[in-house]
Amino acid sequence: MSTVAPPNNLATLSAYGKARSTVTETPLSADELRKTDAFWRACSFLSLGMIYLIDNPLLTEPLRPEHIKNRLLGHWGSSPGLSFIYVHLNRLIKKYGLDMIFLAGPGHGAPGVLGPAYLEGTYSEVYPDKSEDFEGLREFFKQFSFPGGIGSHCTPETPGSIHEGGELGYVLSHACGAAFDNPQLIVAAVVGDGESETGPLATSWHINKFLNPGRDGAVLPILHLNGYKINNPTLLARIPHEELESLLRGYGWIPYFVEGSDPDSMHQAMAATVEHCVREIRTHQQEARENNVISRPRWPMIVLRSPKGWTAPAEVEGHRLEGFWRAHQVPLPNVKKDPVQLRLLEDWMRSQRPEELFDGNGKFASEFRELAPTGTRRMSANPHANGGRLKKALRLPDFRQYGIKLEKPGQMQAENTRPLGIFLRDVMKMNMGNFRVFGPDENTSNKLDAIYQVAKKFWIEEYFPEDSDGGELSNDSRVMEMLSEHTMEGMLEGYLLTGRHGFFSTYESFVHVIDSMFNQHAKWLEICRHLSWRESIASLNLLITSTVWRQDHNGFTHQDPGFLDVVVNKSANVTRIYLPPDVNSLLSVADHCLRSQNYVNVIVCDKQMHLQYMDMESAITHCTKGIGIWDWASNDEGGEPDVVMASAGDIPTQEALAATVLLRQEFPDIKIRFINVIDLFKLQPSTEHPPWAF
Repeated sequence: MSTVAPPNNLATLSAYGKARSTVTETPLSADELRKTDAFWRACSFLSLGMIYLIDNPLLTEPLRPEHIKNRLLGHWGSSPGLSFIYVHLNRLIKKYGLDMIFLAGPGHGAPGVLGPAYLEGTYSEVYPDKSEDFEGLREFFKQFSFPGGIGSHCTPETPGSIHEGGELGYVLSHACGAAFDNPQLIVAAVVGDGESETGPLATSWHINKFLNPGRDGAVLPILHLNGYKINNPTLLARIPHEELESLLRGYGWIPYFVEGSDPDSMHQAMAATVEHCVREIRTHQQEARENNVISRPRWPMIVLRSPKGWTAPAEVEGHRLEGFWRAHQVPLPNVKKDPVQLRLLEDWMRSQRPEELFDGNGKFASEFRELAPTGTRRMSANPHANGGRLKKALRLPDFRQYGIKLEKPGQMQAENTRPLGIFLRDVMKMNMGNFRVFGPDENTSNKLDAIYQVAKKFWIEEYFPEDSDGGELSNDSRVMEMLSEHTMEGMLEGYLLTGRHGFFSTYESFVHVIDSMFNQHAKWLEICRHLSWRESIASLNLLITSTVWRQDHNGFTHQDPGFLDVVVNKSANVTRIYLPPDVNSLLSVADHCLRSQNYVNVIVCDKQMHLQYMDMESAITHCTKGIGIWDWASNDEGGEPDVVMASAGDIPTQEALAATVLLRQEFPDIKIRFINVIDLFKLQPSTEHPPWAF
């Protein structure tokens, strides 16, 4: 049996030739086509400059080895495709006055995004030393993948970015979170074909089931098939064309294809396709908003198939380069020492015709720059991508009103998280435009179901009659539940990064699913601390419940408190761990976390019945200190104790208290001091745990 696809099937998978597209119009005039291609060529020139050049930024003299960086780092493979997409989105933003942001999913795709940001003028506004002239451009090139400079992903230093793309799989869930409650926003989310092989990305195609066309913005996914990962083919680029289309339609999208390598016809095809998709999005939204009928549209998406490392030399030293995995990183790795490769690079860069693109001072020519939007309509300057600029403080009820009353410590039991659910219900009621609750099918299990009294679980699919009996479903609501911790966490991060507030709860044993996502978000926050232009965003608040100690029926699989090990590895500058032992301390902690900014707050508290220890005022005092002596459980009377018992968390506190009782029964004269810890990082010196008042 042959293992090679027939030639006609191979032709449908080719990234070469004149454009093959679902939408066949050719909307660009000859002048628009010329300028569009010039803008794209300028982006490509800048991408190459970032990877290779330390001097001679516009090739005003012959390229010599001393103009080349000593260490070549970066990735060319996805960059031309990303800037190609960016340029065509700009045209539609300007034509229709769109509010749009750009998320680059492909790993190491920064050159394809940094270039447009520089050409639009935003980069020089944010970083004046990267000015729009020869010297600024030289500095712009030098900093890329350079010590003390910027990385090859769309890091927090990248204007317009809310998605780094360093770890693959989250671009669609981030995009969906950004679109929530932003009715005019379109989030263009480029999915790399390597990224499309990850589990989180595969699941996140379902975001179209969570977007309300009447109230939310839209996500425009653009699946970029350039065919290769680091040195392997990608699956979606090699499956039959009809299978790929069926897959995407099965997820509920309408895919529009743009495939080829010929620049002129590809520009026409992409221009027509992007415009068709934008108009289709607006039609769906208009129908929902004018008729007040909320149902799930089949949203459009784009499949762009173009060569890996588009425009690179076809071959180098007898080996395929453009359209192959060798174009993934630095296509010509030996230009510093190899005169042949140096000439190839110079010819390649000069083929972009920089003398036409930049004026005598090194500034991008005005006739081409006019294609880009201006002001905050530039995707690199859109305030949604610097969400703190739009953030409004939550209106919070008085959490004291949700506590329980007790006469003595340890004499009554209550479910710790149920009053929190009532508190969150009223937080939601007071903030119906900028607060959401997220969870993987566990809000009821976690005793937070009071929230459904004001906001049901969002559901836009089919209904069965029995769903009305406790299903708590609504097609116009704000509680997001899906059995994918990755997707829920990604949505929450996108929501926060664009200036809103949220709350996430999950089981302790399965929060490990998002270990790495937590890591990436904490790193993002840490970098943002050092960027004066990045405004503060609301903290990511994570309630971990269904804890290790109470798994009578679930067993060993549901016992793993190790997530805290991951959290304590991060700086206290951006993380906090709270272990409230009872209802009132949990409410005080939750109120505090919802008011905070620029942290990941991890709250660990079980959902079952537990002894209650503190009245509300005692809880507030204890939470404010973060650590304290419980006099009622101690008998050292301020003297030197024989034993110090310390606890953190509900069950450990209960067990430690029981131990003190046993000790005092067996050793009546023993002096015990009992200490309880709520803020775990209080165990660090104050120099490592910055003060953070309740």
